[in-house]
Amino acid sequence: MSYKIVFFDIDGTLVNEEKEIPADTIEAIRELKASGVEPVIATGRAPYFIKPLAERLGIESFVCLNGGYVVYKGKPLYRKTIEKPALESLVALAAQHDHGLVFEGEHQFFCDRENHPFITDAVLSLKVDLPGFNPDYWRTDDIFQVFLHCESHDEHLYEALKTDFTLIRWHPQAMDVLPAGSSKAQGIAALLDQLGLTAADAAAFGDGLNDKEMLAYVGFGVAMGNSNPELLPYADFVTTHVDERGIRNGLIEAGLLPVHSA
Repeated sequence: MSYKIVFFDIDGTLVNEEKEIPADTIEAIRELKASGVEPVIATGRAPYFIKPLAERLGIESFVCLNGGYVVYKGKPLYRKTIEKPALESLVALAAQHDHGLVFEGEHQFFCDRENHPFITDAVLSLKVDLPGFNPDYWRTDDIFQVFLHCESHDEHLYEALKTDFTLIRWHPQAMDVLPAGSSKAQGIAALLDQLGLTAADAAAFGDGLNDKEMLAYVGFGVAMGNSNPELLPYADFVTTHVDERGIRNGLIEAGLLPVHSA
């Protein structure tokens, strides 16, 4: 199968624990583009978190916010926001337990608690700026995703909200909160439909729990060697660590780079 498009997660996939892109990954993406195959970023991050990385890799298209916001060559083509009544329930419940929230809009993001240690630790781990403070941001703007800052032993407190939301942990003190049923696969499907492609035409690389649906959906799903073990059953191939030519080796296995590729 000759894949026409490849989707790449960012954290733990395109970048390592230090949030650096390995030099070999940069070269592998360059070679992939030169062969006529299109690379696309598929991430839980918001678009304003990824611009420097996308520019460095020369990638113009992305599936952001865990599938909720899709851009193809600079043009937005798909948006899925969280309904206001569902947000209101989440805000009320989080307030009861002093769990901080970060609301992610299309162009900016804000938190509802100032100097909350969980917010600070989790957001800074992404190597991005801290959010501004605006507890009412969710009332006035479209929200695509929320960071819920709580530890795993408190997850059960939000069980009743799972009819409205999908919750995915990405940090010991933070979970992504997105509309129920949303995933990177949903955003990828919207992009492929616009391009006249099918899932069989696509490959994807990921390492985290929010990559399950994506790897299962595409024609060839690659889990990084440093992946969460729970992701591995969803992959067609497990490549090496992000710092050990993981992207290149996965592209070779997919038949998208030659075996003797540098």
